[in-house]
Amino acid sequence: MKEFDILLAIARRKKVIDQGSDWSNGSNTYLTEIKNEIEEVIDEIPKNRSCYLEEELGDVLWDYLNILINLEKESGINVDSVLKRTCNKYEERISGVENGESWQDIKVRQKVALENEQSLFKNT
Repeated sequence: MKEFDILLAIARRKKVIDQGSDWSNGSNTYLTEIKNEIEEVIDEIPKNRSCYLEEELGDVLWDYLNILINLEKESGINVDSVLKRTCNKYEERISGVENGESWQDIKVRQKVALENEQSLFKNT
């Protein structure tokens, strides 16, 4: 989806601006902002104003991307890895449900796999 890639590139440019700003406190700034934006989404839903709701949902996405970008530096996560993990996780869940598995059983299996991955990481 090219718009997502464009937005991610814009957010990366914003990270450069934030580094020279006293407004930003890294991911904590955007974690606070995303909470506020979610409240605005919740407030907007019953108003049935789709253009306003789309704007607020876009703000949630914007803040989420900025959280990811800031956590790349702060915690060493990788945005591409987050996206890949998310695609794999939900592809497995949806495919599993389509093939008769329960969502909960799939989640349990995924949690065990994640715990195993983390324990391998800790031991290296």
